[in-house]
Amino acid sequence: MLAFFDILVITLYFILILGLGIYFSKRQKNTEDYFKARERVPSWAAGLSLFGTALSPITFMAIPAKTYSTDWSYFLLNMSVFLAVPLIVYLFIPYFRRKNIKTAYEYLEIRFSVIIRLVGSICFILYQIGRMGVVLFLPSIAINLVTGVDLFICISLMGIISLIYTLMGGIEAVIWTDVVQVFVLMGGVIISLAMNVINTDGGFEGILEIAHLEDKFNAFDLTLSLKEPTVWVMLFGGFFANLTSYGTDHTMVQRYLVTPTKKEAQKSIWIGALLTIPSSLIFFFVGTTLFVFYKMNPSALNENFITDDAIFPWYIVTELPSGISGILIAAIFAAAMSSLSSSMNAGAASFNVDILDRFGLGKNEDPMKIARWTTFIIGTLGILFAFFMATFDIKSLWDEFNKILGLILGSLGGVFLLGLMTKKANSKGVVFGIVFSFLIQILISQFQIVHLLLYSATGVISCFISGYIASLFFKD
Repeated sequence: MLAFFDILVITLYFILILGLGIYFSKRQKNTEDYFKARERVPSWAAGLSLFGTALSPITFMAIPAKTYSTDWSYFLLNMSVFLAVPLIVYLFIPYFRRKNIKTAYEYLEIRFSVIIRLVGSICFILYQIGRMGVVLFLPSIAINLVTGVDLFICISLMGIISLIYTLMGGIEAVIWTDVVQVFVLMGGVIISLAMNVINTDGGFEGILEIAHLEDKFNAFDLTLSLKEPTVWVMLFGGFFANLTSYGTDHTMVQRYLVTPTKKEAQKSIWIGALLTIPSSLIFFFVGTTLFVFYKMNPSALNENFITDDAIFPWYIVTELPSGISGILIAAIFAAAMSSLSSSMNAGAASFNVDILDRFGLGKNEDPMKIARWTTFIIGTLGILFAFFMATFDIKSLWDEFNKILGLILGSLGGVFLLGLMTKKANSKGVVFGIVFSFLIQILISQFQIVHLLLYSATGVISCFISGYIASLFFKD
């Protein structure tokens, strides 16, 4: 159970986050403020927000857990972001800024048609609702398991507080709370790493020696296989996954639209990418230290764990001093709330701009009132989705939901590349490309032809090639 000082630290963190929401609520005069911050966010804050949005609580727990149970094979996956960033910086961002778009999917109508825009926007909104559910549900399970705090209380705390400050302060509150949350998150992990080293017999040198003997630092599997997590799969799959995420996901694209200039937007993505180097080293080494600690102290493990996903939260609660463990639990909340608030505001922006404004719906109503109501509804649906998963323990629901929408969203990278890199691609060809890519993705996932990390690559490539060829035959 959490001690008094742990609860105090977590409470102070929640108060700080809500305070930021109240502060930025005073600056929300219209939807230009609410969804684009009137382009007044500095590049360093946008960069920290990009980093915080990408670092979900699943990542916070999964990287140490994966490294604990295996090795550093997945380290190159994090580094693959540097393969995609130049393309985003010199191709995507200049076009988005030149056209002064409000959402990523607005571009799809400018280049192709309103149907393509609607497909992209609706799939994005549905995906974000589902994503909010799992971002709330999975870390809540871990916190419940190691602290005994009720699952529904965990979901409610993270969901409702995120909804309140996002509802009040718009994208500015989202970004500036991201900044705070990144410092809480990384500060907590650094403290934990230091405590791990101190608590382990032999200290830093002892950890390195045992980890080396157990081959825990292996990061380069050069096997020529597309079904295993090899170097080639990490780099190739990671490139397309990051290209799709940073180039077509509006939770990311929105950060390029809130800075004063194109140059500031380009700088922000480099800041976010560069932060992945020290953060990845820290998270992976945390997993390694946990392996060494529990190898030396096997009796300290929880025998009830079915998987290793809760190993880091378990260490936080059972091995760290009161107050320090509170900071780390707050860090898990921070990772969740950063992703949640981004999904809420970006989902609302997409619904307002791509659907309501595009078709003139609600034009007689106050735009800010509609924007806040949309944020409330999308955020509430995400929280309810988490409650539904918790009530019926339906983890497979998210798997199927993610698989279907992921198959469609995976092709969006191909759609954007068709628009930005070719002149002959047209809307009919793109529709064909999306459908063809969807069928190819089903085939690949059904028969497990390649490693799941390559799904983004197969989606983008199949959509791009088939869409381009179809465009040569079908004229708009």
